[in-house]
Order: sequence, then C-alpha cells, then structure tokens
Amino acid sequence: MKLRNSLFLIFLLLNFTYCKSIRELQSFAKCEFRVATVEGTTLAGVNVQQIRKLTDLNLMQAAKITQSYAGGSLPLSLTVNVDVKNPNATPAAMNSMEWIMLIDDKEIVDGVVNDRIDIAANGGISKLPIRISTDLRKILSNMSTEEAVNMGLGLSGSGNKPTRVTLKVKPSILVGQTLIKYPGYIKVNHEFGNQQQ
Repeated sequence: MKLRNSLFLIFLLLNFTYCKSIRELQSFAKCEFRVATVEGTTLAGVNVQQIRKLTDLNLMQAAKITQSYAGGSLPLSLTVNVDVKNPNATPAAMNSMEWIMLIDDKEIVDGVVNDRIDIAANGGISKLPIRISTDLRKILSNMSTEEAVNMGLGLSGSGNKPTRVTLKVKPSILVGQTLIKYPGYIKVNHEFGNQQQ
C-alpha cells in the first residue's frame, strides 16, 4: 500500500511539473519581443559600433576591412539584446532557444541559445542576449565591398543605410529529461540604421 501511495505521489509530482513547464513555455510564446540594443559590433575585427559611414573609418580600419574582404572573408560579430516582456498572468520560461537571423528577408545565420530564461508574470521583463558571428563575404558574395560594409555598419545601428533584421526564435523547455520545443517560430522585427533618406 505504501509503495502504491508513493508511486501515486511521484506520478502527481511529475504531472504537476510537466503541466507547469508546458504553461511556462506557452506563456513564453505569448511574450512580447523587442530588440533593445546591439553591442560589440565588429567587422573584420574592427569595432564599428560607433561608425556611421565608410568615411568615418580611419585609414588603418578601412585597410583592414578592405584587405579582409579582398582575401575572401568579412567576419561580422555582434550581440543582439532582445527584451522579452511577459504580459501573462503566469510566469514564462525557456531552457533553450533556436534562432534564425534574416537580413532584408534573407536567411543569414542561425544558432542556439542554451541559457535558461525566467520571466515574471504581469509585465516582467528579461534580457535575452543573442551572440551572432558570421561571414558577410560568403553570404553576400554578389555585393560590392561598399554594399557589404554598409550592411555590416547598418547592423550596429550606426550605418547610413537601413537594414531590416528579423529574428525568428523557437523556445524550448526541459520537462524531466525531455526538451519540448514550441511548434513553429516567433518573429522579432527591427530596422537598424538611419531611416532618413
């Protein structure tokens, strides 16, 4: 009898944990996502976070970027900080998240965030950093050097040409030893760069 009662309690506990985790994932999917900041933008190893246009680069920076592009690569690194706001009456959470980054509607790079995020109910906000590294030269091979560099500058929020960036995110939550993925992707849109023509 004691064994049966113990098994029943374990079943109830597992069922409660499963239901709670699924509710947290469902709440996460109903959260509001906003690109808050972009940090640490480097292009070919040059910090371009505050560079507004190509002519703002000094001679050494311009030479380094040009040499990298001519050598067949234009490495871009940045961190996109996404604010996640939970308007729901229940807490939201995820254990990991797949993401895809699109620039001007073209898939550029994808990855996974393996950090747990918990967001309090009723307006709680958490920051979700997404670290991105890619080679613009390979992705945008049919662009001129200036076009590719302008796109890289635009991603920092400082370039002179708008760059439409979309992040598609798919959160997952761990239930016991099983990772449950949200069915489909949630879109996060943001336009970087000076929008004045």
